[in-house]
Amino acid sequence: MRSLLWRLIDRWRAPAPPAQRVEWLYNWQFAHRGLHGKARVENSMSAFSAALNAGMGIECDVQASVDGRAIIFHDWTLDRLTGHRGPVGHRTVGELTHTALLDSADNIATLHDLLKLVRGRVPLLVEVKTRNTGRVERICLAVRRELEGYPGPVAVMSFDSRVVSWFARYADSICRGLVMSEKNARTLSGAIRRHLALWRARPDFLAYDVRDLPSRFAAMQRRRGMPVLTWTVDQPGLVGLAAQYADAPIAEGSGVV
Repeated sequence: MRSLLWRLIDRWRAPAPPAQRVEWLYNWQFAHRGLHGKARVENSMSAFSAALNAGMGIECDVQASVDGRAIIFHDWTLDRLTGHRGPVGHRTVGELTHTALLDSADNIATLHDLLKLVRGRVPLLVEVKTRNTGRVERICLAVRRELEGYPGPVAVMSFDSRVVSWFARYADSICRGLVMSEKNARTLSGAIRRHLALWRARPDFLAYDVRDLPSRFAAMQRRRGMPVLTWTVDQPGLVGLAAQYADAPIAEGSGVV
């Protein structure tokens, strides 16, 4: 009875997308932060070029510079991947694009750089990074500005349901996904939180933590026509799991097939 109620409310509050809107998501393997390793640093232009040459889709992380540009970088601080310290969001786009990545010939890239490289040849997943207590409008506007008129298959996604909801309201033509991790919260309260996030976000697809598969919640959404991608497939043993319970893997390392 409870499952039926969830399905009915999900269908009302977060309808499954038209098939043609999301059909490009299926049967791809997405390179998590590009095809990185050895001299190719994560989220670098070298890693993206390697993924492109391998015929893989590309996943990347973006956050806003202090002057409101979409910068490709995962961490909130520069410490781990550069010779500098401090928050990424305190630097201008000019400062960041002149910042070298450690053990690499690359500098930090912008979303504009990646779009110019790919030019629609493989699909892109753009994960929008936000802080829970901050506003989301600036980074959402920066990403929308770059994606307007882009000719290839691309989607934005985020753990933050506010981001996905923003794109549903202000940029509905852009495919959008909700990134989810159950974090062992397979309780009634955890299920309620997942459904509330789904209803608020109104996504076209889910990007689910592979460690949580198989998942009753993910399977429920998948059955009603919402694609489920899964991250991070980084071991050979996870490849089969992703193939069985999801529609496309976001992979790195030895999880890349």
